[in-house]
Amino acid sequence: MSAPSPIHADRWSLDSWFSGFGHEDYQNFKADLAKDIAALKSQAIALTNDVEAIVCVIHAWEPLGERLGHLSAYLGCLSADDSTDEAVKADEAWIATLSAEATKLHASLRSALAALTDESFAALLTDPRLKDAEHSIGRMREEGRKQMSPEMESLAADLNVNGLHAWGRLYDTLSGRMEFEMTFPDGHVETVPMSRRRALMSEPDRRLREAAFHAGQQPWNEHALTLAAGLNGIAGTRQSLYQRRQRDHFLEAPLHDAAMSRESLDAMLEAIHGHIELPRRALRKAAALQGTDALHFFDLEAPQIAAPDEKPLSWDNACATVDRAFSHAYPDLGAYFREMLDRRWIEAQPRAAKRPGAFCTGSRMLREERVYMTYHDTVHDMVTLAHEVGHAWHSRVLRQARSMAARYPMTLAETASNFGEMILLDGLMEDPGISQETRAYLLDQEMLRAHAYLVNIPMRFEFENSFYTERAAGELSVSRLRELMNQAQRKLYGDTLLENGTDPMFWAYKMHFFITGVSFYNFPYVFGYLLGQALFARFKEEGAAFLPSYEAFLARTGSGTCEEVVKQSLGADLRDPEFWATGIRSMEPKLKLYEQLGSSGSV
Repeated sequence: MSAPSPIHADRWSLDSWFSGFGHEDYQNFKADLAKDIAALKSQAIALTNDVEAIVCVIHAWEPLGERLGHLSAYLGCLSADDSTDEAVKADEAWIATLSAEATKLHASLRSALAALTDESFAALLTDPRLKDAEHSIGRMREEGRKQMSPEMESLAADLNVNGLHAWGRLYDTLSGRMEFEMTFPDGHVETVPMSRRRALMSEPDRRLREAAFHAGQQPWNEHALTLAAGLNGIAGTRQSLYQRRQRDHFLEAPLHDAAMSRESLDAMLEAIHGHIELPRRALRKAAALQGTDALHFFDLEAPQIAAPDEKPLSWDNACATVDRAFSHAYPDLGAYFREMLDRRWIEAQPRAAKRPGAFCTGSRMLREERVYMTYHDTVHDMVTLAHEVGHAWHSRVLRQARSMAARYPMTLAETASNFGEMILLDGLMEDPGISQETRAYLLDQEMLRAHAYLVNIPMRFEFENSFYTERAAGELSVSRLRELMNQAQRKLYGDTLLENGTDPMFWAYKMHFFITGVSFYNFPYVFGYLLGQALFARFKEEGAAFLPSYEAFLARTGSGTCEEVVKQSLGADLRDPEFWATGIRSMEPKLKLYEQLGSSGSV
């Protein structure tokens, strides 16, 4: 007998975007977009120091960029939904070529802005057609000063289609098709899609986690040479371009993308390493609850306090729980979440061929958002849902802004998603109807979350920083990548991992290392977590009166650097390690409660 259909749809709809992939409206949209990009590119290439002409191109590019983003997001959704669809893959390759043309257009525009005198640039910013876009245009001018010649930038855009971004497409295709044969603790053997592996390693049964870890390692090891070639190719391409663009360090570009200074990043990392024993204490307690001397890598996302009813958390129950938490603390967010469910804007159904991972995307052209994930009946997945809806709400707040004032960096994006997570977890903890056992379980989940942001993600940064440093001298072998990963894990985890408890292949299966659109896809998560802690502390102190201030913070995120936005919103200095340390120390009260827990979840 088949399982009953969920009350809340777990399959998204993209029907409002196009009537269907390959249909007439879709084909016409593609053709018109390609034609319009080519026409505007010709205008951009011909730009001189004519302020009026530059303003006209900027004004025309904005809606054109929305159309390109609309089509790109649509194809990204289809590709994640079914990684085996060859027709979609072909159009992804096509749009990569089209995006290269748009990159050339944008490069010409940036060069024209960089060539203006300070007086002419100041005059340009006074044009009413560019109102509220001053920050974005200033960033374009800054990038223009770091560009190669227009001809070289054009060549780089073409080569990236079949080089840099091709490695990313290969990774998505390969990982989406991976599966492994696994023997379950009860003896039955099953072929498992790789997208399910992470959920299996979040199961309370340690035997199940261990089996999924070891069986799931095999495909990654089998493809290690290909994956190492991809990682080397991505990093090598970037470093070659950095040199040509006179970028002095490989962190300069990702920090520009993050709208964050090196001083702020260093202050954040200093605070983390100076307070690393706080999250390590949580890991040691988790090992004690598990009954082992330390943890294995496959233990890191698993609960050590069992859910009281020990029943799978159905999709409907998860949606209802998130709805209650959001609606109680933040009614407008709750109403928006229900709208997303009603309009089928969330994809969560577990199926073969889905790409691993979760993301939020959307169409600025339609002012619609979408969330992608794969739901496997776990609290971890429910928290992921709240995280991604937090992203979507950020976009919802910025719907009325012009596109050039709604392009916020990943650092500030992750702040909104973490705020969504905290509303959910805090709402669950504050529920007067929950039992002591449930509180203990939620406390365990909080510690898992703190470890992820304060140990695991800084570990990823440590690995990537070491990798890029060595990559400047040549390609790294599979064995060296494994060594660097082990070293990074030992440095951040210390004695909280068993002697044989590292995972040297984490570099291969962590998708973030293979994302070609953004480099160093790690430190923005820590930024978002700690800044989210600060914002949530204000929310707890001020209550509903803080929510307009929070929305004002979200509305500013496309109009200033991280330092500027935080100074305006919190009056804080991100370059001060003490700001970050305060966020880290905020975990200590819950950590002390966690350390008092017995194995049954009692204090």
